[in-house]
Amino acid sequence: MNQIVNNLKGDRWIWLIVILLSLISLLSVYSAIGSLAYKRGVGAESILIKHLAIMIGGLVLMYISHKLDYRYYAGISKLLMFITIPLLLYTLVFGAKLNEASRWIAIPGTGLSFQTSDMAKLALITYLARVLSRKQENIKDVKNSFIPIISSVCLVFVLIAPANLSTGLMLFGVSILLLIIGRISIKQIAVVCGAGLVLLVIMLATGVGGRSGTHSSRIDVFLHPEKADPAKTFQSDHAKIAIASGGFFGKGPGKSSEVNYLPEAYSDEIYAIIVEEYGMFGGIVLVGIYLFLLYRCIKIVTRAPKAFGALLAAGLSFSLTIQAFANMAVAVGLGPVTGVPLPFVSMGGTSMLFTSIAFGIILSVSRDIDEPKGAEEEISSGNKIVVGQISPLTP
Repeated sequence: MNQIVNNLKGDRWIWLIVILLSLISLLSVYSAIGSLAYKRGVGAESILIKHLAIMIGGLVLMYISHKLDYRYYAGISKLLMFITIPLLLYTLVFGAKLNEASRWIAIPGTGLSFQTSDMAKLALITYLARVLSRKQENIKDVKNSFIPIISSVCLVFVLIAPANLSTGLMLFGVSILLLIIGRISIKQIAVVCGAGLVLLVIMLATGVGGRSGTHSSRIDVFLHPEKADPAKTFQSDHAKIAIASGGFFGKGPGKSSEVNYLPEAYSDEIYAIIVEEYGMFGGIVLVGIYLFLLYRCIKIVTRAPKAFGALLAAGLSFSLTIQAFANMAVAVGLGPVTGVPLPFVSMGGTSMLFTSIAFGIILSVSRDIDEPKGAEEEISSGNKIVVGQISPLTP
C-alpha cells in the first residue's frame, strides 16, 4: 500500500477529492439503480459491479495519464482533433439515437456505446491550450493566431450542439475562458461570441439535427412551468420533491422514494437523490468538494511554470466544475433540463473514463510544479543552479 501511495504524484488534495467522489458515486448509484435493475430484469448488484469496473478502469487511466509528462499532450492534442472531428460528424449523421439525439456510436458486437462529445471536450481543450501557448508572441495576429483558434472552437460547437446543446454551450464557454486567460483581445473574443450566437440562431431556426423543438420546449417549460404540460415538468417536479423532502440531514442511505419516479436518477438527477438521502448537509458537502477542486486547480494554474500547463489545467478544471454546477443547478430548478451528468459521480461509461483522464492530466501538470522546489533545495545545499521566476504564460 505504501508503495502505491508513493507512486501517486501530483497534488495530494486532488487525489483525496477523487477518492471522496468515488465513494459518493458508489453509494448514490447503488441507491439510484433499483428501478433500472427492475426494468432490465437483473439484480442491482450486477449494475453496480459494472459501474465499479468502469470506475476502476477510469482510475487506471488517471494513473497512466498522470504519470505521462503533460508536455506530451501538446502533440497528442493534434491527433485527438484529427480523430474527433470525423467521429463527431459520423455521430451526427449515423449515430445511435436516443430521445431524438444522435450522441453515441454503437460499438458492433459489444453492446457498448461511445459518446463522442466526451472525447471532443478533451480534444478541444488540449488543442486550444497548445495553440494559445505557442502563439503568445504573436497572439494579436489575426491570420496566424485568431483564425485557427476560432475555426476549431466553432467547428466543434457546430458538430456537438445539434444533438447535445448543453454540452456544446458549456464547451464554448470554457473555450472563451481559455481565450481570456490566453490574452486574446476583447474585440476578438467578442467576434468569437458573435459567431457562436449566429451559429446557435441558425441551428435553432433551421432545425439542424431535429432537436430545435426539444431545446425551445425545455427553455419554455423552465421559464413558464405553470403553463406547461405536467408531463413535461415531471422530471423537474420530482427532483424538487426529492430535495425538499430531504430536510437538513436527509432520509438516510438507500431510503429515497423519488428514485422510483425520477428518470435517469442514477445519472442526470443523481444530485437530487443525494440531497434526498443525505439532506442539505450532504448537498453542501458535495458543492464544497467541487469548489475545493476548483481552488486547488487555480493554485496549479497560477504556479505552473509553462503556459501550456497553465492553460491545460485551467481548461480542464473549468470544464469539470462548470459541468458539475450545471448538473446541480438543473436539479434544484435553476436551469432547464439537460443531459449533463455529475462528473465522477453519475453512472456512465465514456463520461467516467474521459473525466478520469482529465483528472490525470491536471495531476500531471501539478507534478511539474515540484521541480522548481527541488532546484531551490539544491541551491540551499550549495549547488550552483540558477532558478528564475517563470510566468505562467511563458511558452
